[in-house]
Amino acid sequence: MRIDKKSIEKFNDSLLVSHQQKFSFAKQTIPNAEAIIQKLIDFNVAIPSWALGTGGTRFGRFSAAGEPGTLEQKMEDVGLLHALNNASGAISLHIPWDIPSDYNAIKKLAADLHLKFDAVNSNTFQDQKGQALSYKYGSLQNTNKDIRKQAIAHNIEVIKHGNALGSKALTVWLSDGSSFPGQLNFRKAFQNTLESLEEIYAALPSDWKVFVEYKAFEPNFYSMTVGDWGQSLLYANKLGPKAYTLVDLGHHLPNANIEQIVALLMMEEKLAGFHFNDSKYGDDDLTVGSIKPYQLFLIFNELVEGMDARGLHHANDLGWMIDASHNIKDPLEDLLQSIEAIMIAYAQALLVDRKALNEAQQNNDVVAAQEILQNTFRTDVRAMVAEARIRAGAALDPLGYFRTNQIRASLVKERGNTIATGL
Repeated sequence: MRIDKKSIEKFNDSLLVSHQQKFSFAKQTIPNAEAIIQKLIDFNVAIPSWALGTGGTRFGRFSAAGEPGTLEQKMEDVGLLHALNNASGAISLHIPWDIPSDYNAIKKLAADLHLKFDAVNSNTFQDQKGQALSYKYGSLQNTNKDIRKQAIAHNIEVIKHGNALGSKALTVWLSDGSSFPGQLNFRKAFQNTLESLEEIYAALPSDWKVFVEYKAFEPNFYSMTVGDWGQSLLYANKLGPKAYTLVDLGHHLPNANIEQIVALLMMEEKLAGFHFNDSKYGDDDLTVGSIKPYQLFLIFNELVEGMDARGLHHANDLGWMIDASHNIKDPLEDLLQSIEAIMIAYAQALLVDRKALNEAQQNNDVVAAQEILQNTFRTDVRAMVAEARIRAGAALDPLGYFRTNQIRASLVKERGNTIATGL
């Protein structure tokens, strides 16, 4: 399904007067509004191919109708999102769920939809149909060398798929670990994993990166072989300059100071980027900004400060992607909400008075520092985010357009009672 630009323009016309009033007020009160709007226009967040269908838990999955049943349909859904918000211009493929049958056809479709291919993701946390050896006791860490070789070969295959499509990074997330004390020799597990990653690293094209993702728990609950940012950073440092640490906002123990982690990884020039989501307890994979919007703002505050300190391009020099599980929402509606939350937090971070904040920090003026951040967080930047969209030809209210024009009903009519593949 494609969205006609004229349809978006017609929808925007009905909201334009109200928007212009809000934007006029925002522009008068917000300094450097035009520069911020341009940064918002440039900023994009990749959509993972697995997020376009209804997720589930170990208890069940309640799929909706009209979900994408093929890679092509998944790309069309991302194209639909990008047409509505101008901020979803990339797709992150998961292999083997989304192996293209025709690279040229898939690249042509991507060009037609104005999409790029973000990092490709390997899968050694599941046994696939016809797989010779099982990952029940781990993949890159496994005590069985043949199983490690199988996992290494899969990652190298993923690189080849990504390279054919124009991707520039491989994301490695491992479920490897142990569930009971004594099950695993921690030192040997780390060494096996490092040796396996070294073989994968050696297969990277010269202009590629590898993102080492970490997670505190699940599916193993006693230990994880890449369990926190420190372990991931150890691997990245040992592998070399093309290896980086990937931060998933849900992959931390409760109350972890993620903004501090971000700041230090930026300082060490080892931050790969983000998997955005939100959580109440752990890896809940909830809609971005739905539980902890202030934390999201504080993370972006550190990101903007760190990127500017290093002279990085906000849109291109780090990887931005959503990683969520939409168990009870329409996946496309949830993704539209998540992108909106990200853009708002980013816009707020761009508003922070860096000079005043630095002076307050230097003078140990705790009250002033808190006021600067909280007052910025309370600034309503939604009109600026909407203005960035309308200047780029997208919808003033993406979710409103989606519902008003009954996009899900149209997808059901087009596809039938389909269920997204790979979940």
